[in-house]
Amino acid sequence: MAKVKAVVPETVFPHGYAILNADDDLVYKMKEDLKCNVALFSMDENNPRIKAHCGGGGLATVFENGYVSIMKGNWKIRVMPVKDIPLTYEGKAVHNIANCLPAILATYLFRDITIEDIRSALVSFVPSSTQTPGRLNFFHFKQFTMLADFAHNPHGLKLLCDFISKLDYPTRIGVISGTGDRRDEDIRELGEISARYFDEIIIRCDKNLRGRSADEIIQLLQQGINSVNPDIPTVVIPNEDQALDYIYDNPKQGALYTIMCDVVARALDKIRELKEREEREGISASHPA
Repeated sequence: MAKVKAVVPETVFPHGYAILNADDDLVYKMKEDLKCNVALFSMDENNPRIKAHCGGGGLATVFENGYVSIMKGNWKIRVMPVKDIPLTYEGKAVHNIANCLPAILATYLFRDITIEDIRSALVSFVPSSTQTPGRLNFFHFKQFTMLADFAHNPHGLKLLCDFISKLDYPTRIGVISGTGDRRDEDIRELGEISARYFDEIIIRCDKNLRGRSADEIIQLLQQGINSVNPDIPTVVIPNEDQALDYIYDNPKQGALYTIMCDVVARALDKIRELKEREEREGISASHPA
């Protein structure tokens, strides 16, 4: 996969820049075959690769002391505190801090974009179901909250769970699924991660099973769950719409329901439909016939 993804930096013009993740061995190694300029980013300003790169006059962005910063040689520009960047949810969404670093560096390399322009963009880019569909989309209902995210592999789910573990909710419930064209161990790992982070689990199936039966995917997820916590309350519901209806009809007070979306647009439409239903029912209750 790294070789496939290396095609992108390999297409950069010699006068351009490839921006590579210095924290990832496979991505960092891509620099060996490039004929363009290279800039780096890292979540650790003391990463030896960053120090060597910047010491030789190279450019980098890093996360340091609560700031996203640009570095070159011995100088540093602190762009802004991560807690002031809406996309990071006050620094709790660590993966989005990492996502900001190459974006900052890419824009900084354009000579006509100033640091103030970058700050303004970071502050004004507010995550939402319209701005960032399928990425940390919160929907606050009267009795519970839904968080919809297109986490579809173990790495993505782990990052998502790291984030929600920092949020203040009395109960965390995961609505999970497995992707049929992944390895058995990948599907099992989704179950393992879910069992470590959630208090309860709802298993549902994707619309496109990708070569497996629903029973096979469910069984692999349950194997992963049982290997970590066989006593965790688990419900199996056939599809996403039915799972969302189940949540709405059987809410846990104050709970956070984290939903691994299948078809993002459809899932968001369904959640909005439930929000509208709640509002209509609230109006009907306050104005009885």
